[in-house]
Amino acid sequence: MAEISYVRGDATVPAVKGVKIIAHVCNDIGGWGKGFVLALSRRWPEPEAAYRAWHRDRAANDFGLGTVQLVQAERYVWVAGQRGVRTGSKGVPVRYEAIDTALDRLAVHARTLGASVHMPRIGCGLAGGKWPHVEPLIEQRLVMRGIPVTVYDHD
Repeated sequence: MAEISYVRGDATVPAVKGVKIIAHVCNDIGGWGKGFVLALSRRWPEPEAAYRAWHRDRAANDFGLGTVQLVQAERYVWVAGQRGVRTGSKGVPVRYEAIDTALDRLAVHARTLGASVHMPRIGCGLAGGKWPHVEPLIEQRLVMRGIPVTVYDHD
C-alpha cells in the first residue's frame, strides 16, 4: 500500500512530473493573509482572487464547510482550497469533519486529473489541529485510493 511521503521544502514547488494539486485549508470568513496562503499568493495571483470571489458570491454558490475550490494556477498545477475552518468559542478553529469531507471531494478531482496531491500539514497551523487527527483522514481519503500524497514541512 502507498504511504504519505514527507519532505522538507516548499509545498508550492512540488518537484514531480505530471499534474499536481496543491491542497490547503482556508478560513470561512473570507480572510486571506496569514499562513500558507501567503506562499501561494507569492507564486500565483489566481488562487487568492478566486477564493475572494467565491467568498464574496457565497450566497449564490457552494461556499460551505467541506467544499473544495479547484483553481488552475499553471498548466499542470491546480490549487485546491478547502473552506473548513471557523473560529469558535469551544476549542481550536479546525473542523476535522470538514477536512474529511473536503479530502473525499478532492480525491475525485485528483483522480479525474490524474494528479498527485501536495500540501503542508493542513489544518495544523493557524487552525490549531493535531496531525495525528489529520493524517488518518489523508490516508483514508487519498492514499488508500491510490493518489500519491506528499506533505511538506517548510524549513
